[in-house]
Amino acid sequence: MTTVDLGMPGTRIAYGSGNLYEETPFPEHARAELKNTQMRANIGHATHTIRGKRARVVGELPDWQDLRDAGSAIKQEVGARLPELLEQFEANVTARGGVVHWARDAAEANRIVTDLVRAKGVEEVIKVKSMATQEIGLNEHLEGQGIKAHETDLAELIVQLGEDKPSHILVPAIHKNRDEIREIFSRRMPGTGKELTNEPAVLAEAARSYLREKFLDTTVAISGANFGIAETGTLTVVESEGNGRMCLTLPKTLITVMGVEKLLPRFSDLEVFTQLLPRSSTGERMNPYTSMWTGVTEGDGPEEFHLILLDNGRSAVLGDPAGRSALHCIRCSACLNVCPVYEHAGGHAYGSTYPGPIGAILSPQLTGVAAEQNNSLPYASSLCGRCYEVCPVKIDIPSILVHLRDEDIRTKHGQRDQAATQQRSTVIEARQAEAEAAGVTPEPAGHPAEAKKKKVPSEMDLLMKAAGTVMSSGTRMGLAERALPLGRGALKPFGGAKWLPGMVGGWTQERDIPVPPNQSFRNWWKNNGENTQQRVAEDLGDTQLAVSAGGEVPASSLAGEIHQHAAWGAEAQAVAKLRAERDQAEGATTKDSPATSTGEREGEQNA
Repeated sequence: MTTVDLGMPGTRIAYGSGNLYEETPFPEHARAELKNTQMRANIGHATHTIRGKRARVVGELPDWQDLRDAGSAIKQEVGARLPELLEQFEANVTARGGVVHWARDAAEANRIVTDLVRAKGVEEVIKVKSMATQEIGLNEHLEGQGIKAHETDLAELIVQLGEDKPSHILVPAIHKNRDEIREIFSRRMPGTGKELTNEPAVLAEAARSYLREKFLDTTVAISGANFGIAETGTLTVVESEGNGRMCLTLPKTLITVMGVEKLLPRFSDLEVFTQLLPRSSTGERMNPYTSMWTGVTEGDGPEEFHLILLDNGRSAVLGDPAGRSALHCIRCSACLNVCPVYEHAGGHAYGSTYPGPIGAILSPQLTGVAAEQNNSLPYASSLCGRCYEVCPVKIDIPSILVHLRDEDIRTKHGQRDQAATQQRSTVIEARQAEAEAAGVTPEPAGHPAEAKKKKVPSEMDLLMKAAGTVMSSGTRMGLAERALPLGRGALKPFGGAKWLPGMVGGWTQERDIPVPPNQSFRNWWKNNGENTQQRVAEDLGDTQLAVSAGGEVPASSLAGEIHQHAAWGAEAQAVAKLRAERDQAEGATTKDSPATSTGEREGEQNA
């Protein structure tokens, strides 16, 4: 149980519950999903499109990395001051007419929402897209209590009408194409029929007409929140369709479920995240709808506002210094859109509300890595690092994945050692009983005869020990690399290895081992590493300098400056800095030149 105090009353449950896992673990689920070629095609097309949009709008900001640094720093501050900020947030929400509830887990949050809805005497509610309510399984719980929850986000509506589950953080119906959506609407949406086409505009208009009645007739709305401002008690929801604005303003009662990690210390911090989030999620410069509300305002918006602050395992995550940055996530889904594992396996394979790379580190921590349903998720990655490169708040997902793998292995080893100890105790007790029955004095536990019995290492222990021995020494690694020609000669006739025995055979169950290259990277570097200066010069366009007499680069050139002032490990940073300085100088010269008109400069900026 974590010792971190979040200012919440009573004793907390350590780990979360709800829609954070399924009985089928990731490997089995992914194997089944890989057979769904249509789903893979839909996801591949959608993620490719979103990646392109994101790259364009991110490239427009010269200070993008500074924004990422600022976002990361703010989130680290939230983690360090969370108890204090939560109390400040509660006080400000309460002072402005809101009512704050604390929920330890999914069951408690569901009970609070149900009691609030029942108190209003209604049987229907409308909902804004919310990961927190998906996490606690609110829709299913309300349905079991005779209350119908209507999703108003278009993608969430598609999933709900299709009796499906979301497969993406931002685009829940990303695994569906327009023909499948048309079929769902024709079958489940009142007022539509065979005349409905698969044109996006037609489908959107059908959903708009269907939802308009719900907006006008329903008096209770349920939402999540992208951010909560501790300084003012303000909550924020950003969206692209306008359904959120309708839900937040038309009903008489608004109930918001928000994870405790969604806080920001100051109102000014929103300036950072309203730039990071839309560019990283939808590839937009800003969200079309940004709604903010602070408590209750007479004559404007809901007459009653309830805020439920949800823990559900978050304090357990906060208690792990190596993994707590998973709570920095702002639910942009950028990591999903670049992940090759997600693109091929899809979101349903993760078995959690949170799929993709962020789900692979967040779900196991919320439920505890020891939970069998989630202990395979940290392995659902090739550790390529693309998720870290695009994360707007710089969550080091690959490092956390490795940390969780280590935890999983230690847990399994502990369980194995415990089982071995129990088995040994059982054997000793049986021997003692036999000896007593035969009238012989039994050997006491810990007798030298027992001590001689050494623990037999497992196949994994031996494999890891051998790999560690080889890789910890450059000499031994070099000797091992000399076997490359032998491996190449053995595998080349077969095009690689398609089957291997024993534990290493786990690799060939899912993929083929290619034919080894002619030489290792280390050997290649010995022969080519000295050409670094020439390659840097070519990258900067100084080709003539790179091939000057003797192949040397003059110190007066940009590449020469890099060679003089930057070590190899810092060359990339030096290249970027010096290139920027050169471009800035050239830009100033161009601006001052009378030959360049203002219209020409504006045309360049707009191009």
